[in-house]
Amino acid sequence: MATVGTKDIGAPAWRGGFGRLWSAAVLSSFGDALRTAALPLLAVTLTDEPLLVASVTACGYLPWIVFGLLGGAVADRVDQRRAMWAVDLARGLLMGAFAVAVWFGHASIALLIGLAVTLTTLQTLFDNASTALLPALVGKETLGSANSRLMTGQQMAGGLLAGPLVPLLLVAGVAVPFAADAVTFLVAAALVASLRIAAPGQAPRPAGGTLRREIAEGLRALWGDRALRGLCAATALCNVGMGALVATMVLLVTGRLGAGEAGYAAAMTAYTVGSLAGGVVNRRLVDRVGRIRGVLLAGAVQIGALVVMGSVRHLAALVASLAVFGFMGMVWNVNTRTLMQQRSPAGLLGRVSSAFRTLAVAGAPLGALLGGLAATTWGLNTPALLAAAFFVLAVAALIPALQPDVSVVEPDDDGTTAHVTP
Repeated sequence: MATVGTKDIGAPAWRGGFGRLWSAAVLSSFGDALRTAALPLLAVTLTDEPLLVASVTACGYLPWIVFGLLGGAVADRVDQRRAMWAVDLARGLLMGAFAVAVWFGHASIALLIGLAVTLTTLQTLFDNASTALLPALVGKETLGSANSRLMTGQQMAGGLLAGPLVPLLLVAGVAVPFAADAVTFLVAAALVASLRIAAPGQAPRPAGGTLRREIAEGLRALWGDRALRGLCAATALCNVGMGALVATMVLLVTGRLGAGEAGYAAAMTAYTVGSLAGGVVNRRLVDRVGRIRGVLLAGAVQIGALVVMGSVRHLAALVASLAVFGFMGMVWNVNTRTLMQQRSPAGLLGRVSSAFRTLAVAGAPLGALLGGLAATTWGLNTPALLAAAFFVLAVAALIPALQPDVSVVEPDDDGTTAHVTP
């Protein structure tokens, strides 16, 4: 029986389908980052109520919790390539209409909330379909490298390139970032539609099969695999901690450290740069320690980084720890997604992916609430320490996945081992 950790075999070719899929994903991430940065700025011009402003972001989580499992079941029923370009086309048209509404002064908080809910609902289908499509496009033996290149490109486009452009675009008009996002969706739809690959084979559904039964089948597949079950539990716990950290990071930097907006920008840049470095180094790390052990190592190192954030009162220490945190976060994300793609049964990847993501995303709003309560009750540094405690629980949840009776197919048999944070 093979060990739980396996190596990446080669890298996907840029020419052909993967290059177009990569371009579509990176372009969409760039547009998403423009919209994500511009929406709160638009919201504060419409209301001075903090709860209403926060509700625009909070409502972005709701569809994953309500519709995430349904999106996975639908993704397993349809042609994933067609589903992806159809969703991007719909999102492009929706964003174009929203940009026109903003341009003519018809924006409102209700419209922003409706937009956030609709876009994320569509995203539940798109993300699950793209997760299921990638193995058919690049082959399981290069999935690790493909995921690493996709996530690194998305992080660079969304984290480094889009943010500085938002103020410049807003000078041209408040609707311009949203119009740019609409264009990225439409171009991405064209790129995905141009893919010429056979859709992954789908097993015939049993007579009388319903979406509810198919969703239950995906949940059973996730629960029945020890490695995936441990990875899912660990990711959910990590996302509770991440929710606490992200919701209060600006308060930690500007309040406890007194570093102001410049300090906050430096901290976020360090996180992004660390993430990019993690994407570059991931393959060599996996070759040395294996994929699941790489995830375990990433979680353990992130615990140390969180303890530094919560205990050392110096901006340089925060910046350095966030760079390390981002580095290991990318290692975690790439390998958990790859393991999920490699271990999921044929024809069930969309449903396993949706169950995984839904359970993981549910932890973020809970963590944000706990982080706010901790910061109010015990101090602005305590959310980082609270996050460290949840990461300790996450690492403990991963330990059963290391047991030798977790069966794995060797990569040259077109299979392997076994994650994802939204």
